[in-house]
Amino acid sequence: MRAGPAPTTAAPAKVPALKVMTLEQIRALVGADLSSVDAVIRARLKSAVPLVDQVAEHIVAGGGKRLRPLLVVLTARACGYEGSRHVEAAAFIEFIHTATLLHDDVVDSSSLRRGRDTANEVFGNQASVLVGDFVYSRAFQMMAALASQPVMEIMAQATNVIAEGEVLQLMNAHDPDTSERRYLEVIYRKTAKLFEAGAEVAAVLAGSTPALREALAAFGRHLGMAYQLVDDVLDYRSNPSERGKNLGDDLAEGKPTLPLIHAMSAGSAEERHAIREAIREGGVTYFEPVVAAIEKTGALEYAARLAANERDQALACLAGLPDSSYKDGLAALARFAVAHTN
Repeated sequence: MRAGPAPTTAAPAKVPALKVMTLEQIRALVGADLSSVDAVIRARLKSAVPLVDQVAEHIVAGGGKRLRPLLVVLTARACGYEGSRHVEAAAFIEFIHTATLLHDDVVDSSSLRRGRDTANEVFGNQASVLVGDFVYSRAFQMMAALASQPVMEIMAQATNVIAEGEVLQLMNAHDPDTSERRYLEVIYRKTAKLFEAGAEVAAVLAGSTPALREALAAFGRHLGMAYQLVDDVLDYRSNPSERGKNLGDDLAEGKPTLPLIHAMSAGSAEERHAIREAIREGGVTYFEPVVAAIEKTGALEYAARLAANERDQALACLAGLPDSSYKDGLAALARFAVAHTN
């Protein structure tokens, strides 16, 4: 089993110059592949059970950035892959992500995602959980169809790690004594692990060397860590109408994310007390004093620095790839992970 997240306090790695690209420009590099992925997603979500179809259509209509499928197809092309099996891989990676979101929204009692009602809000918790199970199982049907033992091993291990991450997050909820190390372990398992698996699967399908496969898995891991670190910053500094979530949602759920953990360690006794009570009780009663403490202690800047270091480590992992527009796209995706605002 691969170790957890690399220490975010490591010295920044030497990285190549980044070609500036928008997310739309990155997508355009593999536009045909992404269109194929969308078609596969719609086809594989079809079910003879009407309620499954209804929930599935709600999910598809919700959109999203589809960063994980984008990572898979970009990585495969950057490795010189010319086949089509990476499209199925990109789709099942997105299915695993979708299933976790369906389950997460039930566990967190969430009612809003990407600016729309969540599936559990529309169809109820029971339907959301059960359709999440359907999506998970459909993903494994697709994996099995690839007939690749390494792919099955990567994904079986990844889904197990992700499930453990869900439980760890549940254990950390409403616990103000959660450490930075415990927090990093959760975001590695819940978020970064699927990025890691997606990149590694793409490398396997492309027939990459073991060394390149390992490097690209590390790229995905650091990319995922950076993305989640920034996402947790945005819980306290973003435009809700653009993000599709309310400010302070993590705080309302009693989640001790890095901004809170750092603010407690660097703040005054009064600020520590306010944050501890906010985490214990959940809700938004303490939102204003907590945000004030986060701003005063530079907690958001601290988390952003860790995210930037993860980005730099991700970029260093691309050294073994030949130069190509796809490699440029991967580098630009790492930059987006730190700069994203939605």
